[in-house]
Amino acid sequence: MKSLRYQCLVLDHDDTVVNSTATIHYPSFVKFMKAYRPDEIPTIEKYLFDNFQGLTHFFHEVMHFTPEEEAAQYACWADYVETHVPPAFDGMADFMARYRAAGGHICVVSHSLRKNILRDYRENGLPEPEMIFGWDEPEEMRKPSPGPLRAIRQAFSLGPADLLMVDDLKPGKDMADACGVDFAAVGWGTYVPEIAAFMRAQSRIYCETLQDLETLIFS
Repeated sequence: MKSLRYQCLVLDHDDTVVNSTATIHYPSFVKFMKAYRPDEIPTIEKYLFDNFQGLTHFFHEVMHFTPEEEAAQYACWADYVETHVPPAFDGMADFMARYRAAGGHICVVSHSLRKNILRDYRENGLPEPEMIFGWDEPEEMRKPSPGPLRAIRQAFSLGPADLLMVDDLKPGKDMADACGVDFAAVGWGTYVPEIAAFMRAQSRIYCETLQDLETLIFS
């Protein structure tokens, strides 16, 4: 354990571990929009930019979905994700295996569903996370609520300095900041220069590549 700078990695899932926006979330959103708002289909860059502050903000403040539209969008996404598995980013399996072998804990806090996270880890040959907090958790245990990080700390008897939250977007940073936990913004899944620039400017730790994160963890 002494070889690790952080004893526990708390990982976002989408566009951090797996390349899911391009292969799952955006295509399913386009499918929904073709049926409900065919004249308002965004580019993938705009979709990502508008999602920057999280799904709730995107649905309510950007798209102004009715409850019926929100339910229909969720159903379309849930159906799509059942039959499509996003690929893990290159090198992710080796990195996680090395970290786990060194005694590190791997946990996930994501807006994806727990069952899909587990499937994606399994299908991509990734070590199964020890704790998962997905979209199917109560609101107080979903990102950006600090609840998941507090639960992880308690489960493993860790202090704030023992955890590193790894995410490509702002909700992960907000959660980490609320708990006094270090945050590493990652840029390998980012398609939008404005988002990358913002996260770089707002984050003390910025990892443009997976190698950057590996160097940080094993330094």
